[in-house]
Amino acid sequence: MSAHEAPGAEPGSDSSAGALAASAIALLIARGLTAGTAESLTGGLVAGALTTVAGSSAAFRGGIVAYAADLKESQLGVPAALLKKVGTVHRDVALAMAAGVRRRLDVAVGVATTGVAGPDPADGQPVGTVHIAVDAGARSAHRRLRLTGDRGQIRSETVRQVLALLVTVLAEDRD
Repeated sequence: MSAHEAPGAEPGSDSSAGALAASAIALLIARGLTAGTAESLTGGLVAGALTTVAGSSAAFRGGIVAYAADLKESQLGVPAALLKKVGTVHRDVALAMAAGVRRRLDVAVGVATTGVAGPDPADGQPVGTVHIAVDAGARSAHRRLRLTGDRGQIRSETVRQVLALLVTVLAEDRD
């Protein structure tokens, strides 16, 4: 269904969104960390996946759906000059969204999604171009995805991929 430049979960592990969300919440709780989401193309689906996990309120504080460029700027602190220069579908925008939600929601870990789910290209980017990011303060990570499928499939795969990236960052971020 999808082609991407980002590795998924470990081979042999359950890489469904539900299992990844449960793993992320467990890792956050075990480390005493909180997380928040900044979502564009996923429109709250990442927050939804995280909050389906029992006990998630111990680690998940909330999310900001910033679908419009001006909200990415005003609510998440993405620089206007950056948005004007590269548009909303870009590596630096995803990283700025993740850092911005960390600050705005006062959380340890920010998770961000931005991209083009379709049906039409946006900001000069083809359908299926997605950028995901996780900002954990001293460590940040980004992946560019090139996904295929319909709008729903692209959004679902983006959720799965960003949760996998979150788990990877949390698993690597050992004290």
